[in-house]
Amino acid sequence: MGRRPLRIANASGFYGDRLGALREMLTGGPLDVLTGDYLAELTMLILGRDRLKDPGLGYAKTFLRQLEDCLGLAHEKGVRIVTNAGGLNPAALAAAVRELAAKAGVPVTVAHVEGDDLMPYEEGALTANAYLGGAGITACLRAGADVVVTGRVTDAALVSGPAAWWFDWGPEEYDRLAGAVVAGHVLECGTQATGGNYSFFTAHDVRRPGFPLAEISEDGTAVITKHPGTGGAVTPGTVTAQLLYETQGARYLGPDVTARLDTVRLEPDGEDRVRISGTVGEPPPATLKVGVTRIGGWRNEVVFVLTGLDVEAKAALVREQLAGPLAGVASVRWTLARTDHEDAATEETASALLRLVVRDASPDRVGRALTSAAIELALGSYPGFHVTSPPGPAQPYGVFASATVPAGRVPHTAVLPDGARLPVPAPLAAPGTPPTRTARPAPP
Repeated sequence: MGRRPLRIANASGFYGDRLGALREMLTGGPLDVLTGDYLAELTMLILGRDRLKDPGLGYAKTFLRQLEDCLGLAHEKGVRIVTNAGGLNPAALAAAVRELAAKAGVPVTVAHVEGDDLMPYEEGALTANAYLGGAGITACLRAGADVVVTGRVTDAALVSGPAAWWFDWGPEEYDRLAGAVVAGHVLECGTQATGGNYSFFTAHDVRRPGFPLAEISEDGTAVITKHPGTGGAVTPGTVTAQLLYETQGARYLGPDVTARLDTVRLEPDGEDRVRISGTVGEPPPATLKVGVTRIGGWRNEVVFVLTGLDVEAKAALVREQLAGPLAGVASVRWTLARTDHEDAATEETASALLRLVVRDASPDRVGRALTSAAIELALGSYPGFHVTSPPGPAQPYGVFASATVPAGRVPHTAVLPDGARLPVPAPLAAPGTPPTRTARPAPP
């Protein structure tokens, strides 16, 4: 490829993000690559339950809805699409994209990345996925893929993988890779980098923030910006807020590179433009993070509305009346939220909320019998008794845990557009904790 900067953007920060963002980004200005991040710990649990119902599922279905509207447009504009919407079943989503393209008559090539799924992992696990790096994405793009679907890769890999393809970086060009990882970390949560969830939101118009994009240069430096005329703002403050999101310590460990966050420099580069430079990279650790979800048990809840006077006494009465039905339940949690106001003008503003949340290994102990016992109090409890919903059955709840696995034991594989399966070797890892390197001096 040429050595001009790579223009790479984000159109999804989570499963359920703005449905029209894919089209907004394709029509808002020139791009080379458009990414979509659909995965989070909760998402893996949701997809795991989908897969239990239908082994052919396990991917983010909304991505297909977006692509149905935009695949032809992306092809027309020459924009490659890279997404982790494949979730637990990237092969199935890749096949669905091919089917969609064939029906629409859009001549695109599709590849996918797999190997992250470690099931069966341990007893009781619903999902277990290693966080892969960007090298599989790089291989798919080098093979000519127009659309690359992955499973559980790191969020930043959606950017570092295309950057390594664009500039033909090698696996030991740590500083450049680290710069792309930092840019990817800023983009990964979508509009959270352009004013969304920003503590100083009142300083900007954040009613409908535009999605972010990065202009990544061959040396790994990047400029974070957004399409002209879109809402929100890109400032050192918004970028810093996202840069520090979900990070711990100076070293940001990743499967391709360890990025030294204490070397990153941010500076304004014009209106809605922030330059990221100085990032130092070090070898990655020898292990990969593994995210494991499991069904933790069963839960249920009842929310009682307490209106008027004597709120504390009303709450105490309900708790006493339900002491018998709650006996033997593993976890019982009561929370009183004093949302009521003195001399309120309406019933709603005169009401407090008493929430009962129960958890147990048995669905029967926290099922409809328990919630029905709460409803049976209606004419024999506090004055003005009512709840926010009718009695319902217990629902399963999920638990997330993380572990590590040697990187060499994970079968990271790029499945190319022609169906060829290309094993992706694990990067040369640092032996133990990477040594501290001196940060680059600030430019004069």
